[in-house]
Amino acid sequence: MNATSSSFRRIVWPSVITVVSAAILIGAEVFGAAFAGGWALAILFGLGEQGTHILQATLFALGVLVMTAFIRAAQRVEPFTKRG
Repeated sequence: MNATSSSFRRIVWPSVITVVSAAILIGAEVFGAAFAGGWALAILFGLGEQGTHILQATLFALGVLVMTAFIRAAQRVEPFTKRG
């Protein structure tokens, strides 16, 4: 068996579509919560407009980390490629 045939991988589209669809749904919730939570916390603590934007950006960055962890974990459960 040569090296090219053993390294051939094909994309498993149903798995990719499942993970991407879930990521879109969860991403909308995570980033919506980041912006709304940043706004609410800034009002609660009286941070002003700049403080609101900084807090929202911080929560948005945390949301990016959450989404990255979700996609990596989902990819372990639903692999994107399969040896062909």
